[in-house]
Amino acid sequence: MSSLAHESTKPEGVFEQFETLDQQQDTYMIGMWAFLVTEVMFFGVLFLAYAVYRWKYQSIFYEVHNELDLLKGGINTVILLTSSLTMALAVRFAQLNDKRGQLRMLGATLCGAFGFLVVKSLEYSAKFQHHHFPGPDFRWEDPTVPASVAQLFFSLYFAATGLHGVHVIIGILVISSLAILVARDHPLVKGDYIPTEMIGLYWHFVDLVWIFLFPLFYLIPK
Repeated sequence: MSSLAHESTKPEGVFEQFETLDQQQDTYMIGMWAFLVTEVMFFGVLFLAYAVYRWKYQSIFYEVHNELDLLKGGINTVILLTSSLTMALAVRFAQLNDKRGQLRMLGATLCGAFGFLVVKSLEYSAKFQHHHFPGPDFRWEDPTVPASVAQLFFSLYFAATGLHGVHVIIGILVISSLAILVARDHPLVKGDYIPTEMIGLYWHFVDLVWIFLFPLFYLIPK
């Protein structure tokens, strides 16, 4: 009986394994930040490899990077920055318990994510047409630049941007799932903004990674 009485004193929305709402929310946030730290280390390996080869082949990397589409990269940067704003607004609407506003901002964020993938797919298709994808079919016409180093640049480019694209797809899945839960007033999200904030942190991380990738690959100085 005492155990049942203790359970009944828990605030609404607090799950069985937690004592208070603050404890529950702190656990969620610590878990998400720990996950993001592992993601930073994951991308850090690629950034380190890029830094080493960029230092070794500075002038060659500059020549090869001219093959990238700066306009499409810039458009995608604007798209992701905008989607980061709409995701932040979704968190704010969740805090205000404004379901309609939250769903609108989640929808806008999803539109940005899909838009990013569309632009990136157009850019990728051009690279495939010019045989700039690393592998046995890779071709490089400029005799002043070693084909092996050009292929190395594109290997790093596709590895980094491809991994980032996978994270964008994961973001689409989790944001879509969140929107469905919000629309259905699911107990996991009803009256609780923390799930939206955690997914928002993930999406801001995805945006931040692109903010590093864009200048590293597209804005190489001479």
